[in-house]
Amino acid sequence: MKYEPIVFPKDGLPHKCVVEWWYYNGFLQAQNGRRFAYMFCLFKVDNKKVAIPLLSHLPVKTVYFSHSLFTDIDAQKFYPSVNYFSVISKDSFKRKLLYVNFLDPTKGLTKYTNSEIEENPQFNYHLKSENFDLHLNSKKVPLLEAGTGFVELRDKSAYYYSLTDLETTGTIFLDGEEINVKGKSWMDHQWANTKYSRDRWTWFSLQLDNQMEIVCFEYGHEGQKDYLASLIDAQGRQEHSGKVILTPLDNGWKSQKTKNSYHLAWRIEIPEKKVFLEVHPEVKNQEMIFGAINYWEGPLKVEGTVSGMPVKGQGFLELVGKPLEYSALTMMSRIVGNIKNKII
Repeated sequence: MKYEPIVFPKDGLPHKCVVEWWYYNGFLQAQNGRRFAYMFCLFKVDNKKVAIPLLSHLPVKTVYFSHSLFTDIDAQKFYPSVNYFSVISKDSFKRKLLYVNFLDPTKGLTKYTNSEIEENPQFNYHLKSENFDLHLNSKKVPLLEAGTGFVELRDKSAYYYSLTDLETTGTIFLDGEEINVKGKSWMDHQWANTKYSRDRWTWFSLQLDNQMEIVCFEYGHEGQKDYLASLIDAQGRQEHSGKVILTPLDNGWKSQKTKNSYHLAWRIEIPEKKVFLEVHPEVKNQEMIFGAINYWEGPLKVEGTVSGMPVKGQGFLELVGKPLEYSALTMMSRIVGNIKNKII
């Protein structure tokens, strides 16, 4: 992929590429102090170049699908939603700013809820799903990962920027109840000409109480790993480092569904930026299953020091690329059966 500078608002919209996604996560709190977290992501892929088993036989070049999760932190409950195929409305991606309306056609005419991402004004979003209706207002300029928003890894390159401080208000829908909430969210937008088919990564988004936000990750396999951290402070100043040390602090949480084990507690060190943090999961059971692909995604509590000063905060962890110990064929058969039952 040839580098060209990111330009807004053009690059907030879809690109001609193999894979692209718009990703959001956040922490929400009700008036009574009850805590929640969410993740919401829309994917766009070139169906002829990305071999996703459940989608590869569809007679279309561009395919959309969406994943989301909702976590009731205090109740230790996790509500995942994996839509294997999303239909977008005719007027999606027709505006100068990001707008897409989509739904899962397998849920039937009476059971579906349309989802929506609407940017208006720039860097401010309305998110709607079956679990929430939220408004996000960015308090900082975009963080361009690696300094330019163009990340070059060992054998891949991708465009990547984040909005790290999104003031959030709205409503969540839980067990028939509507709850007013407020909080703080995070947004990622990435696009690349790569398949990401067997890739592995350990990724963190961190929001600290000194008004610094950090994205950092480890990408690749043993002996062939790339590291990157990008930081933005209270004044919007950005720094970047490839010298990141990620150390697991636990023996791993084991999934009862896939029998896979995930390290959920970590020490994060960025020595040249004087960042030393520890993160721990708010809820352990947060595994997402997408066909033969499984990953862990969920909210974290954060504590440590930056430049010698104590900090606390919140964040999200994403662990992708762990092999299934449980039969992938069996897992796929169950999922296909569930989809057929929904359609019927």
